[in-house]
Amino acid sequence: MAEFTYEIVEQIGILSQSANGWSRELNYISWNKRDPKYDIRDWAPNNEKMGKGISLSMEELQILKDILNSMDI
Repeated sequence: MAEFTYEIVEQIGILSQSANGWSRELNYISWNKRDPKYDIRDWAPNNEKMGKGISLSMEELQILKDILNSMDI
């Protein structure tokens, strides 16, 4: 597996936390020294390990926001 790098530019918020200490977070992350993207994924305490997640551009995040705002929840 190819090695990759990441830098958490900004920790925006925690969406949930499990009993084992992992938390689902929204962060602004630069992957492999590329422009940062908004990212939702599970993280171990102290961001030692990560689970699978999704990265969104600003445009994709805005579309998601619009979709969520239009929902009757």
